[in-house]
Amino acid sequence: MSPAEPEGAPQLRGLRRFAVGVLLLAILVAGWGIFTRLQARNALRAAAEDAAVPVVSVVHPQRSDSADALVLPGNVQAYTDAPIYARTNGYLKRWYVDIGAHVKAGQLLAEIDTPDVDAQLRQARADLATAVANSNLANVTAERWQRLLTSGTVAKQDVDEKLGDAEAKRAAVDSARENVNRLEEMEGFRRVLAPFDGIITARRTDVGALITSGSGSGTGQELFHLAATTKLRVYIQVPQSYVSYVHVGGHATLTLLDRPQQPYQAAIISTAQSIDTTTRTLLTELSVDNTEGLLPGAYAEIRLPIPATATALRLPSNTLLFRPEGTTVGTVDARSQVALKVVTLGRDFGTEVEILGGLTDQDRVIVNPSDSLANGTTVHVSVPRS
Repeated sequence: MSPAEPEGAPQLRGLRRFAVGVLLLAILVAGWGIFTRLQARNALRAAAEDAAVPVVSVVHPQRSDSADALVLPGNVQAYTDAPIYARTNGYLKRWYVDIGAHVKAGQLLAEIDTPDVDAQLRQARADLATAVANSNLANVTAERWQRLLTSGTVAKQDVDEKLGDAEAKRAAVDSARENVNRLEEMEGFRRVLAPFDGIITARRTDVGALITSGSGSGTGQELFHLAATTKLRVYIQVPQSYVSYVHVGGHATLTLLDRPQQPYQAAIISTAQSIDTTTRTLLTELSVDNTEGLLPGAYAEIRLPIPATATALRLPSNTLLFRPEGTTVGTVDARSQVALKVVTLGRDFGTEVEILGGLTDQDRVIVNPSDSLANGTTVHVSVPRS
């Protein structure tokens, strides 16, 4: 201790140094606490912001590398199908064929007893005989009056009347003869004949049933139903987007519910050449050679071959967004931001659709995008688990 230094000065300096050290330590502790709190808050904010970024799954468009087939429902029908009606009135006398019978063109199917027509025919023949007798008498009278005219004993007017009467009587004979011919033809309709080769698919009459000529509601009753089944017709409705692949002369494959593993070949023979404005489909007719006893009226599935398009891509149907600007998909760019792209659709395969333009096979397309998806949105791409 120096002589000039007051007593107790060293202790005072030590206390000052201790106080300064405590103060610095408190400042350091407080600063560290503030720093760690700020760091935790920033980390929490970053975690919250990261959690707010949506996580999406992506797929790459796949190229079509093989031919496809369009499967459509079809109705199998007989190539020729006709109801058989009576052309005369009477009672069914006898029928000769039942359902399932194979008949030939001109074969007798049934006979009809026609008492009313028989009576009309007898009366018509009697009327014809009367008309012939009257015509003969009128002709003889006209010839006599013509001879009298040359002698000047009768007036020419009287002769013309006799000639006119003879002409009218000849016309009456022609009329009566045509009536007899008509009724004889009606008599011929007592025999119901098959108009073409086929199978009886229905018999709707029996012995003693009252038969009325004609067809349609309120007139005649259908006697038999005849179907020609050596060939079958199949009608399908082709959607407008596939019409360009349907050509007369082309082929398709037919399968039936009772024979799902046995395909049959069908040929496209005609189309309606017009798109139905209600369904936007094209009515198409196919023909099938029925060598294996296929049944008309059956439901069938028709597979139309559709060639693969080399430049076309495929995407799952759940990647599409329908916006006012058109069909759109959401893609993820290299900065993990959304880029919406309008695409051109091709064929619809159900779970997949064909993309004709607007994408490449390198694009990452978002699966199940939300309706609120917008350009520039930052997303996380989920990594599939191995």
